[in-house]
Amino acid sequence: MKAKYIVGGVISFVALILFIIINPMVMVPAGHRGIVLNWGAVSGEVLDEGIHWITPIKQNVKKINVRTQKLEVEVSTYSKDIQTVSATIALNYHLVPSGVNKLYQEVGVDYVNNIVQPAIQESVKAITAKFNAQELIEERSKVKEEITFSLKDRLDSWDINVDEFSIANFDFSDDYERAVEAKQVAQQNALKAKNDLDRIKTEAEQRVATAKAEAEAIAVQSQAANNDKYIQLKALEVQMKAIEKWSGVLPTQMIPDATLPFINLNK
Repeated sequence: MKAKYIVGGVISFVALILFIIINPMVMVPAGHRGIVLNWGAVSGEVLDEGIHWITPIKQNVKKINVRTQKLEVEVSTYSKDIQTVSATIALNYHLVPSGVNKLYQEVGVDYVNNIVQPAIQESVKAITAKFNAQELIEERSKVKEEITFSLKDRLDSWDINVDEFSIANFDFSDDYERAVEAKQVAQQNALKAKNDLDRIKTEAEQRVATAKAEAEAIAVQSQAANNDKYIQLKALEVQMKAIEKWSGVLPTQMIPDATLPFINLNK
C-alpha cells in the first residue's frame, strides 16, 4: 500500500515536470498580441491578452507589443534652396493588432529599423526638399502636415498607425543663421527709420496746422478790430466788468461824458 502511494507520487511529479516542459498554456500580457506559430510557420491566428491553450510541441507563440510607442530620429537633409537642414523628429505610433502576424512574417521583430526609421528619413527628405529654408521656418505647420501624410501613406500598408508626428527642431548651417539674423536686423532698422520719418512728418504737419490756425485767428481779430460792431462789443465788455466790480456805493464826484462816469475821489 505504501509502495502504491510512492509510485503515485512519482507519476504525479513526472507528469508535473512534463506539463512544465511541454507548456500547453501561454499568457499574453496586457498591451500585447500573440502570434501563433505552427511548426515555426506564421499562422493566421492572433491571440488577445490573457491565458490561452496551445498544442504542445507543434505550436509556439511570439508576443508583440501593440501599445503606442515613441521614436525620436535625427534627419540630415536639404531644403529647396540647397540649405543644410538638421531635424529632430518625434513619432508616436502603434501596430494594428490584427496585422501583427503579417508584419512579423514579412519583416520580423526589428520592424523599427527595417520599416519605421527608413519611412521617417524618406518622408522628411522628400517634403523638406519642396520648401526653401525660410518657408521651413514660417510654414512649419504645413511642413508637418505634409510629412505626416507621407508617413501614414508609407506605414499604413504595414499595419503601422501614426498617432502623432512632430518636428522637435529645425537647425540650419551657421552661415545661414547669421544671414537670417543680419536680414532681420536690417528689416528692423528699416522699419524704425520709416517710423521715425512718419513721426517727423506727422509732427511737421501738426506744427503747420497749428501755425495756420493761429494765422487765421490773427486775421479774424485784425478784421474785427476795424469793425464798428466789434468795437462796441468790446466797450460793452469793459463796462460789464466794471459793473461786476462795483461795490454799490455811489461816487462823490462825476465826470461828464466819461466812459466810466463813476469816480470815487475819496480814494
